[in-house]
Amino acid sequence: MKKYIYIIAALLSLTAISGCNDEKFLEENPKYFYTPDNIFSTATQVDQVLAACYSHIRQMYCIEINYYTLNWSGSNGTDMFDVPVFRRGNTFNDYSTINPDISTFDTSFKQWFYLISKANLALRSAQLEGIYWGDEKNRAYAIAQAKFFRSWAYMNLGELFGGVPIVDDVVDIPRYDFVRSTRVETYQFAIDDLESCLNDFPEFPEKPGRIAKGAAQHALIELYLDKGIALKEEGKEAEAKQAFKKSIDYGDALIDGPTHSLMTSRFGSRKTEGPVFYYATSVADQTPEHSYASAGVNIEGNVFWDLFQVGNTSYQAGNKESIWTISANYDAWVREDESAGFNFSRTYGPVFRDACSDYCTGSMEDVGGHGVCFIMPTMYTRDLIYQDKWGSDMRNSEAVLRRSFIGNVPGKEWYGKVIPWSTLYREGGSVDEGRGRVFPVSCKINSDFYPGVAQGSNRTMLFRDQYAIRLAESILLRAEAKMRNDDNAGAASDINMLRNRAKCGYLVTAADVNVDLILDERARELVYEEHRWNTLLRMGGTVATDRIKKYAYWDNPRTTLTKNFNLWPIPQNVIDSNKEAVIEQNPGWN
Repeated sequence: MKKYIYIIAALLSLTAISGCNDEKFLEENPKYFYTPDNIFSTATQVDQVLAACYSHIRQMYCIEINYYTLNWSGSNGTDMFDVPVFRRGNTFNDYSTINPDISTFDTSFKQWFYLISKANLALRSAQLEGIYWGDEKNRAYAIAQAKFFRSWAYMNLGELFGGVPIVDDVVDIPRYDFVRSTRVETYQFAIDDLESCLNDFPEFPEKPGRIAKGAAQHALIELYLDKGIALKEEGKEAEAKQAFKKSIDYGDALIDGPTHSLMTSRFGSRKTEGPVFYYATSVADQTPEHSYASAGVNIEGNVFWDLFQVGNTSYQAGNKESIWTISANYDAWVREDESAGFNFSRTYGPVFRDACSDYCTGSMEDVGGHGVCFIMPTMYTRDLIYQDKWGSDMRNSEAVLRRSFIGNVPGKEWYGKVIPWSTLYREGGSVDEGRGRVFPVSCKINSDFYPGVAQGSNRTMLFRDQYAIRLAESILLRAEAKMRNDDNAGAASDINMLRNRAKCGYLVTAADVNVDLILDERARELVYEEHRWNTLLRMGGTVATDRIKKYAYWDNPRTTLTKNFNLWPIPQNVIDSNKEAVIEQNPGWN
């Protein structure tokens, strides 16, 4: 079907015109030419275009096949992530080399517009007459999904690039005259899309991976928050307050509604278990006498760990916190669908076998799987946000963020014992010799079981549905909207919903609430889930540059970041190719 969806014209069959001398032949009625208006005849065909939208999102989030979006999807170069010592050439915070010509900006910009193109095709086709839907609710839901994808794309474009051209229909002829909207107008277009179809979504997903009303509500929380920040930057305080109030209202409808709620007690397929690790460099050594428990490291499971276990991430599995997930499927991956799994263990995993080969090596579950570490957490992400009173936190537990690693090389000093971090980090040597390769391992990128190993695959891929939206982030967005609407007590209450769930030793107060606290709490809750570039850039002001310079792992931005920005540059290729109208560059990037 896909090959037909994108065909604009086809060759006219010679047999169809041979001997024809009817004047009606000259009238345009291109039955043998495929256009967006005649290719679709069934609801199933329209749904296949929507399926292409879902697939596009999955590919953008799946680093295995989209390494070119790694800086965006992996948050490379932010306050939270950078690259290890042996990948210094791939750092994304050396501003002597970052400019509007580099591929990160061009590819990210185009990927969102590709999604818009598919959404527009789905929208036009769903509105065609003559397609049988069985029930008009089915057509309305198809239109709602298409509008969601278009809105989601424009939200991301607005957060990353600011105002962009608004394309609200299929473009089937070359155009070179696109005109930028403002950042506020971009957000408003996305808001209008969602509000026009909000009641056409089902209350909860019909099946894993599909969008329901909660996803649209979450997007509206974020979009009104984005709009309010942008309005405030324009000096429109009263309008900004109205936007923040709308963000809170949508937050109330979602968070306090009957459909979604935080998971506060253990659940799912492993609710009576905890992770089981062995200090071993081969399957043969994964025996009870080599278990972490036998060496005195007993790792207890908890509800936060449950959230990230295979089979537990979907609403259908009883996870009421799950709003929208991106599906993974091992069988599909085996059939060569390379986007059907998430290679987080490979991309984000440490490389113990390089830095610690004398006492902790291999690529088994105990060292995080077969990591090659394209991106690593900064010291802020791995340690600073858990210092002092912030350390007592389920999200900092061994099950969730494992800090205990046992020597697995027989005959060596630390065999069968927990290795101190002073040894893992090679303190006394080069400051980056150890810590640039090894670090605590999150349960979000690692597992104690990798399917397919017996069939020859390695420990790089997670075949667990990935959250695109989780209620915890909705709560943090509402907290931020409350803070910006001068309700720090309400913001603290929202943040403490998550801190209570995580059984934190310290609960925040209204006096604690500021932008830094919001960002710190997002880091604790959403590490490896949120797209940090979106978060930092939408904050406005100098938040992004200030935090990048403060928490960057390498010194590059402290020496090369001489401008303040809260937008990525419009790709120079986009500006140059739009020959019939001027697209202005974002401030600071000329």
